[in-house]
Amino acid sequence: MTMFMTVLGIVVFVIGLLFSIAWHEAGHLAMGKLFGVRVPQYMVGFGKTLWSKKIGETEYGLKAIPAGGYCRLIGMFPPDKDGKLKAKSTSPWRSMIEEAREASYEEVGPGDETRLFYTRKPWQKFLIMLAGPAMNLVLGVAILAGVWMTYGVSETTTQVSSVSDCVLAADSKRTECADGDPKAPAAAAGLKAGDRIVEFNGVPVTSYKQLQPMIRKSSGQITMVVERDGQRVTLTPTVAQNKMIKLDGDGRPVKGEYVTSGFLGFTPRSEMQALDVPGVADELVFYMDKSIEGLMRIPQKVPALFGAAFQGDERDQDSPVGMVGAARIGGEVMAADVPVEHRLVFFIQLLAMVNIGLFLFNMLPLLPLDGGHMVGAIWESVRRRIARLFKRPDPGPFDVAKLMPVAYAVAVVFIGFTVLVLIADVVNPVKVT
Repeated sequence: MTMFMTVLGIVVFVIGLLFSIAWHEAGHLAMGKLFGVRVPQYMVGFGKTLWSKKIGETEYGLKAIPAGGYCRLIGMFPPDKDGKLKAKSTSPWRSMIEEAREASYEEVGPGDETRLFYTRKPWQKFLIMLAGPAMNLVLGVAILAGVWMTYGVSETTTQVSSVSDCVLAADSKRTECADGDPKAPAAAAGLKAGDRIVEFNGVPVTSYKQLQPMIRKSSGQITMVVERDGQRVTLTPTVAQNKMIKLDGDGRPVKGEYVTSGFLGFTPRSEMQALDVPGVADELVFYMDKSIEGLMRIPQKVPALFGAAFQGDERDQDSPVGMVGAARIGGEVMAADVPVEHRLVFFIQLLAMVNIGLFLFNMLPLLPLDGGHMVGAIWESVRRRIARLFKRPDPGPFDVAKLMPVAYAVAVVFIGFTVLVLIADVVNPVKVT
């Protein structure tokens, strides 16, 4: 049964991924057609065509390899200055440019002269390329907002889940107390599981986010009021100084970094709490900020990823994962021994994370990504405005084809990184259960 649920989870994830890709390409398709660009093909997947149907002037289809998709817009690149497509050059760089230009004209036919992508206004080009990643962002945000406003998010509360018996440093290899270990201040003061801390050193507390830094900054004897069985009880623990894991500005643990701070020795209880609209907005801002930060830190994680893939090193939990790794996580969660609603919620949020990841990745200002084409459209608009300002001739469309050598170099780097992540996901996968 476990194997069946794992396979089911992987299959469902792949279907969700294909939908996300189709949703992305639908943005390019709709915006391209809106601005009059001819779109001969809309395909999900690569390789051999499994199914296709032509509706109007566009062929819609599904291909064998579920690793991407494309929406073919004719005339992506302008012709050379003489208005012609030149024969291939012996220069490898020039050849790349000419091959890209030639490919963009393969399906241009009579009457298409006014329906080429490069002839659109810069702001129209920008919106056509933005539409794809924007669709992923809308889908991801809609899913997360729906889950957070109905099912809720896990919030750490001021209620006590368990009380430690002794003081153990955060980097201790032991998990159980030994003779000679000092007794935890919370246990010594009589704190019990189920107590809810409502006051700390005379200050009312309503959230663990408020309470945690107060504990960490304190030392010596303090007063603490808890609610227990409907009654208020005052405790006077003596806060110990202990080696604790460092927290960032948002109160999240910083892996591998420690500080000496106040310690009571209890574990707070977590509860699912539905968010209102402002709460969803705050959570989305935090999530997007951390996602962007994670994306920017990927180059720093390559050495550790290489070690996990080829040297048997432990795989970090925040290590980059590819679609294979994400599919394995989906299968692992589907087979986990947790309530069905938890599995479904995690799966739905995983799909949302994939969509937000696709948005951020495609917004990188690099060709051949959508962000690279958007930068080209912005530069075209800028230089045309400058030309008008100084009363110079219109420089015409910006020739993105001239940047194809850079695009190929970026593609090689992306492919190499994708292969590295794939190997790591197969031989040393990230596990979440």
